[in-house]
Amino acid sequence: MNTYNKHLKHNARKLRNESTPGEAILWKYVLRGKGFYGLQFNRQFIIENYIVDFICRELKLIIELDGKYHDQITREDEIRDNRLKELGYQVIRIPEKLVIDDVNAVYHYLKRFVPNEILDRNK
Repeated sequence: MNTYNKHLKHNARKLRNESTPGEAILWKYVLRGKGFYGLQFNRQFIIENYIVDFICRELKLIIELDGKYHDQITREDEIRDNRLKELGYQVIRIPEKLVIDDVNAVYHYLKRFVPNEILDRNK
């Protein structure tokens, strides 16, 4: 099944260039360059009609940072998350404020989603 929507390519590129403060911090200090246990993450990745904040395709793991805007669209987020789960992804939602306030805590939280065999190979 092809889950790439080429019509969103411009929007994804724009979002990468205009990252929120939390996205920039998480990318720079945790996810960029296989720095998180050797796993490759992509930012603003297109799946069907959605652009997800971060994805590790090897783990089928999606990380979404939620700012205050998400308080107003909880139903839309639920529909989106359910569709991504149907496609086999695990979706983690993290408050953007937590990333800004304590990126180290977010790092340790995300570590819970990394299988032991990957943690072990990176000791």
